[in-house]
Amino acid sequence: MGDAMAPGSPVRTPFASESQGSRSAQQQVARIAELRRVHQAFAWFRAHSRELEDAQIDVTAIAAPPWGESARSEWLAARFTELALSDVHRDEIGNVFGIRPGTDPNAPYIALSAHIDTVFPEGTPIEVRRDAGKLYGPGISDNSAGIVALLAIAGALRAAGLTNTAPILLIGNVGEEGEGDLRGVRHIYQQPQWSATIASLIVLDGAGTDTIIAEGLGSRRYEVTVRGAGGHSWSDFGAANPIVALARMIDRFTRTPVPAVPKTTHNIGIIRGGTSVNSIPESATMRVDTRSASVEELDRLERALHEAIDHVIPEMTSRKKQELLTAEVRVIGNRPAADLPLESQLLKAIRAVDAQLNNAARTQRASTDANIPLSLGREAIAIGAGGSGGGAHTIHEWYDPAGRDLGLKRILLLTLALAGVSGE
Repeated sequence: MGDAMAPGSPVRTPFASESQGSRSAQQQVARIAELRRVHQAFAWFRAHSRELEDAQIDVTAIAAPPWGESARSEWLAARFTELALSDVHRDEIGNVFGIRPGTDPNAPYIALSAHIDTVFPEGTPIEVRRDAGKLYGPGISDNSAGIVALLAIAGALRAAGLTNTAPILLIGNVGEEGEGDLRGVRHIYQQPQWSATIASLIVLDGAGTDTIIAEGLGSRRYEVTVRGAGGHSWSDFGAANPIVALARMIDRFTRTPVPAVPKTTHNIGIIRGGTSVNSIPESATMRVDTRSASVEELDRLERALHEAIDHVIPEMTSRKKQELLTAEVRVIGNRPAADLPLESQLLKAIRAVDAQLNNAARTQRASTDANIPLSLGREAIAIGAGGSGGGAHTIHEWYDPAGRDLGLKRILLLTLALAGVSGE
């Protein structure tokens, strides 16, 4: 590793410095795309397509529920070692790292990441199969496709003998899905070792080549629990009912107006409580999801939720102490909203790559691991790993590897445009 920079200080890539000279982003990418060794790397993708499918089946068969990714992180660390990456290790929360050193020891890292967790809880049956050219299994596309792309890029660079100028950092991170709340990448950017030395992060998430996620969708999630004395539905009739309280809160909160621009949403995704139909429950819980591109709108929805709670609890509470209701609000997710500036070098580079490959891609807003560096003012995007997929977040998820090589070419060219190529 080169000299560390202070957290928050600007980091520049070889691509950024070159772009200040006579060559445009498109010229830089075109020059790299013409290199003989780059064409050898492209050929490697095609020649090893079956091996990549096998690796995708293997990793999908390893359960990686939220907060239970250790077996999969061990598998990925072993693959990184087989690919002769340097300093292969796992951190204290399970993120996996491997480095492809560059010829410039002082250059900051160009990082590629793929989340290794899935949405499926522990104990979910995992059946992975190949059928009529497609791969099937829970998480086979989101995000086994991204994990395999990491391996494909490292394998092609090694086989083709390409020498990168800036070091390339490969990361398999935990905690992207659901209540993981981006904890893997959040942890990485809390470490000065990485936050001060990663110039750009390319997040590989799912399938496809038609999107560039350069706008981070913000979200906040809450768990609201209402507690009361409980009782019998007949003899204790009239006692404050936590489920009824939640129903009134939901009714009041969901009447909160939201703008179409910036698009802002709210949702009650889970509600539970009670023990039997003839019992007044002692507690009831709901989980609330709010999303917006605007921090101000998220703040407004948070205030509306608390206002609904503060209105309903006194309204339903009698003077009898045993019938008092209480409410507890717990934040269970907070993903920051942020956008990549239009003038960023990373955005110029991916657009130049798409032009070179005649690939049509549109910029979109979504919630991905890229939210974290974007919120810190760092360059990051999320893109697909090629091929196509469907049934995401269901046990019927599928992935079609047809067209995977376009996605891998796109990732490779972008990585080399940012890192630079030496000795050519």
